[in-house]
Amino acid sequence: MENPSPPRAAANPTGRNIDAIAKLEHDALGRRTTTERVSDIITKLVGNVGFLAAHVILIFGWALLNLGVIPGFKPFDPFPFGVLALVVSSESVFLTIFVLISQGRMSRQSERRSHLDLQVGMLSEQELTTILQMLQKLCQHMGVNVDSSKQEVQSFSKTTDVHKLASELEDKLPEK
Repeated sequence: MENPSPPRAAANPTGRNIDAIAKLEHDALGRRTTTERVSDIITKLVGNVGFLAAHVILIFGWALLNLGVIPGFKPFDPFPFGVLALVVSSESVFLTIFVLISQGRMSRQSERRSHLDLQVGMLSEQELTTILQMLQKLCQHMGVNVDSSKQEVQSFSKTTDVHKLASELEDKLPEK
């Protein structure tokens, strides 16, 4: 599926980012399997107030018909409404499966986004470290006195060890 919006001007980085994100979303939707597409459609159809209202009306009407409240109508599923219970429980099993399929797809998509965020963050950190190192070298070459003895400047100019950061974060985060 093509990106529905035209490319934004090069001078608009926010617009380019919006276009890139929109393209990623369109691509993700295009990668869905037939089962996931059907599951998403069903989940969208049943996940609203109209579906809830239809069920309330259906169950209330079923009860009225089968309790003998409506004169001239013979109950076909007398109390305790065994057929209704079978239909509703079967429906809930299938709806649960469809919702789980949709949630599984969304979870995988979220994990891909997290990996992309991590990759972009790591690239940004590497780029910034390189720029800081180059800037320090330029200052030295130009004879500009920079207090490079500051621990913070020295720390930022070193490559970040992602594994060490992850380990430290793991140690300090509270248990759930």
